[in-house]
Amino acid sequence: MDRLKRLAPDTLAGRFVLLLAVAILGANIIGLAVLSLQQQRFDRQAVDDRWIERITSLIPAMETVDARTRQVIAREASSRMARVRVDAAPLLTETAADRRSRYITQGLAEALGRDDVRAALITRPVSLRRPGRTGEARMGLVIAVTVPLSARGGQGEWLNVTTRAGPPRSSVFHVSSRPFLTFLVLSLLCVLGVGAVFAGRLTKPLRHLSDAAQAAGRGDRSARVPEEGAREMREAARAFNAMQAEISQFDAERMRMIAAVGHDLRTPMTSLRIRAEMVDDEAQRDAMVRTLDEMTVMADGLVSYAKDGRDAEQMQPLDLGDLLGELCRDRGVPYEGAAGVRVTGRRVGLGRAIGNLIDNAVRYGAGATVALRRDQQGAIVTVDDTGPGIAADRLDDMFHPFTRGDDSRNIATGGAGLGLAIARTIILAHGGSITLDNRAEGGLRATVRLNTIR
Repeated sequence: MDRLKRLAPDTLAGRFVLLLAVAILGANIIGLAVLSLQQQRFDRQAVDDRWIERITSLIPAMETVDARTRQVIAREASSRMARVRVDAAPLLTETAADRRSRYITQGLAEALGRDDVRAALITRPVSLRRPGRTGEARMGLVIAVTVPLSARGGQGEWLNVTTRAGPPRSSVFHVSSRPFLTFLVLSLLCVLGVGAVFAGRLTKPLRHLSDAAQAAGRGDRSARVPEEGAREMREAARAFNAMQAEISQFDAERMRMIAAVGHDLRTPMTSLRIRAEMVDDEAQRDAMVRTLDEMTVMADGLVSYAKDGRDAEQMQPLDLGDLLGELCRDRGVPYEGAAGVRVTGRRVGLGRAIGNLIDNAVRYGAGATVALRRDQQGAIVTVDDTGPGIAADRLDDMFHPFTRGDDSRNIATGGAGLGLAIARTIILAHGGSITLDNRAEGGLRATVRLNTIR
């Protein structure tokens, strides 16, 4: 069952075409079976009509000759398919109840103008070879007909005829294969061609919806779906577009609010700093200034987070290796990467995201090592450090805003905990992914995956 599932098409259009092909094959096979049964019925009826005609012509000839001549006529009338005998006893005493036996009996009775004819389908050992030739008898279904002949010399005789009943019932598909296969292939090509085109047009809106949903999942609030296709697809596209518009409006308002809060906090904090500088107690003054510096870092982080959450920069093709080399040269960290790795993205945004990862590695991990490689899925950027790492149960939480590894707000150990949140927001908006893992040899590894330009 699992193997059949793997062989089945994965797309909706492919499954629709496969279903259509199976339906056509099934309908043709059923039609072939019905046609074969009808053909067998017609063939049997034609055979029965020929024997009715033959027996009808034998009876008058046999009734006008003597017993010896009757035997000669019976021997000459026998063939490989039938045995004709003139016996002193009847082979049948009554007509069988099946439709074929009644049909033969009725045909002979009407043709001969008498009602003493008997016919039946029987199973008996018979030899269907000409008399005088060697041949083994075998069990088979035969048609038996018994017709009384007029008495000659005071002794009654019966004409007993046995003939093969026709093709065996096992040969159901007794139809010429070449015309059927030709018709089947032509019908499959025509119907599947039309079905493939129809399935493609039917699933095209679904592909658009899937692409737009993936873009929306990456943070692209401008993604929209054409409202076309069947009514259900138009309604789904309309609902998706409305949802995108509402989410876009909500995100814009949220980012404006965050930026406004961060911006508005700067004025009172600047005023508080001026007042703190006027405090006479040096210890109190230093403590207040440190707290205000931490608040300033948080406010600046809010503004940066809100700014990087908006897609003001346009997406464009860029060389990822050149960007990483520039970032590493500016920060004095080693870089090793593959050449010619191109992605579609925002140069400033990607620089900010990966720059945050490098800065975190330098600040918390005592140095960074950046590498770029490419696989079948796309580009892979790794930023390694030699620091203490992070507890495994906290790795995912590090991407949440205002989350830091040491749970402190000390300005000497870092910012407000927005660097990874900003990086994750930008990477997701580029259709990529970002993960954190503790290295076996010690330290932390940040891994960024991006789709490359093929």
